Amino acid sequence: MTIMKHEWKRGFKAFLIWTASIAFLSAVCLLMFPEMKGQMDSVSDMFASMGSFSAAFGMDRLNFGTLIGFYAVECGNIIGLGGAFFASLTAACALSGEEKDHTAEFLLTHPVSRVRVVTQKLLALLTQILLMNLIVYALSLGCAAAIGEELPLRDITLLHISYLLMQFEFAGICFGLSAFLRRGGAGVGLGLATMLYFVSIIANLSDRLSFLAYCTPFGYTDGADIVTNGAIDAKTASVGIVITVLCIATAYLHYPRKDIA
Repeated sequence: MTIMKHEWKRGFKAFLIWTASIAFLSAVCLLMFPEMKGQMDSVSDMFASMGSFSAAFGMDRLNFGTLIGFYAVECGNIIGLGGAFFASLTAACALSGEEKDHTAEFLLTHPVSRVRVVTQKLLALLTQILLMNLIVYALSLGCAAAIGEELPLRDITLLHISYLLMQFEFAGICFGLSAFLRRGGAGVGLGLATMLYFVSIIANLSDRLSFLAYCTPFGYTDGADIVTNGAIDAKTASVGIVITVLCIATAYLHYPRKDIA
């Protein structure tokens, strides 16, 4: 597991920064809720009357006067976007970074197969994402207890499972792309996450565009849908899992045959 440990060491600073930033912003939102709770009913009415803007973020279907409604929108956007950026950025540089930093020649001259290289880099990536989500999840529950509010355990767990699946999908897509890239993929990863976030917003604007939810990992992380229905949308999540597996399989197929420059 030498390569996996090296990947963790190389990416540990970025992991700490992203995890601390997402956790801190989520905690601030939760700790602010008691001060804002009395005004949330009027805020909910205002958002519900804002038409397409409210629909785009699911704010017309959530009660901001409850902590889970507030959490699903405010913290959901922080965790969703922040997690997607971290997963995409880290995954897009996982395989391509070796060529960018001119370390591929050194790594691949050792008695280790390229399949093993891909496997250990993938494990390092997935464990970083998993640990980040566990930390944020635990902190959210702790902050809710600290302010004397109760977060419905089923709803918040489903929300965080959807965020984890979404981040794994972004990681899978960008990991597959990194097998083809030669000079790093930070811009590709961040650009892809941003574009697909806006695709999810467009999908919420009209029933005629709802099919776009199948084209973006954000399609099954809609807090309003999860809280209202008490479940993650199985169809869109299944599509995401299939895409994740296919993209990772692509990395395994292409990278061993790649001409490393």
